[in-house]
Amino acid sequence: MHSPNHACRAIAVKKEAKRAMQAEDQPNPNEEPDLLTNAITVARLYYYQQMTTTDIARELDLSRSKVSRLLSYARDNGLVEIRIHDPREHARQLESQLRSRFGLARAQVVSVPEMAGETEWLQRVASHAAAYLNTIVASHMVIGIAWGNTVNEIVARLTPKATVNVDVVQLNGSGNTLSMATAFSSEIIMRFAANYDARPQPFPVPAFFEFAETRTALWRERSVRALLALQQRCDIALFSVGAPSAGVPSHVHSGGYLEPQDIESVTADGAVGDIATVFFRADGSYEDIALNARTSGPDLALFRSVKHAICVVSGTGKVASLRAALRGGFMNELIIDEPTARLLLAQASAEER
Repeated sequence: MHSPNHACRAIAVKKEAKRAMQAEDQPNPNEEPDLLTNAITVARLYYYQQMTTTDIARELDLSRSKVSRLLSYARDNGLVEIRIHDPREHARQLESQLRSRFGLARAQVVSVPEMAGETEWLQRVASHAAAYLNTIVASHMVIGIAWGNTVNEIVARLTPKATVNVDVVQLNGSGNTLSMATAFSSEIIMRFAANYDARPQPFPVPAFFEFAETRTALWRERSVRALLALQQRCDIALFSVGAPSAGVPSHVHSGGYLEPQDIESVTADGAVGDIATVFFRADGSYEDIALNARTSGPDLALFRSVKHAICVVSGTGKVASLRAALRGGFMNELIIDEPTARLLLAQASAEER
């Protein structure tokens, strides 16, 4: 049997051996510059080449614990700097710049994968806009909808929310010279209204009348006057800007609504875009553009008085139209993808220089 003194000596020897092993693995500041070299080497393998501590230990003939301690030494002594790049933070900076530069009440910038293409950008922006609508749509509201590809994408992503006494009114007609069928716009209005248990208020007239006199006469009809009055009571107006050069073409420009002579006319008048089939110039003016006398869309002054005039834009091809609409003051809220927001701000800054 061993004596108590012998047992104590054995324990002491084991503790000393453990301390020696730990000391062997512990980086020693007095080993400079070898310690720095080893710590940097390990950090490069771990962070740049994404090797595991086991693989590094095997390659450098070190223990895993020493590799871990070298990594800790590298971090603690400023040899490694870890940064987290949150795309939402950049988006928030852009939102602040948009609000400040263009006098917006709210700007929402949606982060998108830049290489994914504008179709996916639109889908992500539409999903964001659909989610936002559910935070502001409430009972006893009038919601004005300007139909188009962007609004169609938003409607496809709405989630049901029950409301009472809500009207969803179409802001512009959608018939064209080939057909008075308005299935595209009607479906948008009907689906939007159904999502909120609301009353749909379609506007079954042409997008553009052949004669301004026809529009003037129809606007005197009692039923039409009632719908126009409802438009004037909008609490929310949801729309995008139309642009002939958009990557995802605007429905007005791709759906057969504009005759060649119409395109010549708006071009001659200097129009760069439209909202609800009402055209405007780069400086935001619109009153004396000839085609606007035949449109079924509202006077753009309407959007200056709506509590939530929400413009949803995706695609760099719409920047010129969007800048013009901002100059005209036709929105107080903007939802936009990040690449388009950056280009919008860059062009605005270049213009000021």
